[in-house]
Amino acid sequence: MVQDIFKSLWERKAELQLENVEHYLIRSAKFKTFEFIRNKTSRQKIDEFNYQGCVNSSNCTEEQVLFNNLKKNVDLLVDTLPCQCKRVYKMSREDGLSNKEIAEQLVISERAVEYHITKAMTMLKLKLAIFNKK
Repeated sequence: MVQDIFKSLWERKAELQLENVEHYLIRSAKFKTFEFIRNKTSRQKIDEFNYQGCVNSSNCTEEQVLFNNLKKNVDLLVDTLPCQCKRVYKMSREDGLSNKEIAEQLVISERAVEYHITKAMTMLKLKLAIFNKK
């Protein structure tokens, strides 16, 4: 986290006009920590919800079959996405990487990552709607 803060500071040094660098660094560390905790908590809540949904369900097997079928359809549709869009989508949704981590690994901007994820989600929603109508 500290490296990310200093990297961001270094990359934006030309546009930043800081009077109190210490205050900026403390706030950055605080926000970065909150972001980490929020992401971790969100993932845990999703996992717990998915688990509880199956445990409390009387049709767990049926729901599992439907889930597997939906996952298979989504995986097929993901394979039809453009190359970079597919790569970014998989890193985000399957590997659980943040936009910043994806941007660093692919050497693209965070804005480009957001664009590819939005494009992938839009295309998947449209194709899944068509796929389900059949």
